[in-house]
Amino acid sequence: MIIKQNRGRQWLDWQRRVLTVAQVVGAGVCVWLVVALFFGEMGLPRYWAMRDHANQLDTALRDLRSDNAVLRSDIARLQDDPGKIEQLARERLGYVRKGETVYQLAPESSNGGSARERP
Repeated sequence: MIIKQNRGRQWLDWQRRVLTVAQVVGAGVCVWLVVALFFGEMGLPRYWAMRDHANQLDTALRDLRSDNAVLRSDIARLQDDPGKIEQLARERLGYVRKGETVYQLAPESSNGGSARERP
């Protein structure tokens, strides 16, 4: 009977050693995972930076889509609205209707007087 009790104790000691080693290995793996989570190449700081970049890209995309809609409406007006075409021709090209009088104001000279000063 003494032999059976001795075997039982050896078995329990062996199980305790295996459990202790498993606990140490498990704790090491947990520490490694936490370190990788915060300091790894694809850790939380990288995730946060990528999330911020994605938000910036979403904002830029929204802005571009609204600009695109404005430009599309301008194109539609230029294709269909003769008043808009005339307005642009007058503003950018200086076109004038027949019989209209155009007044152009000369800029003042840098010395504060009129363009023509008499002595």
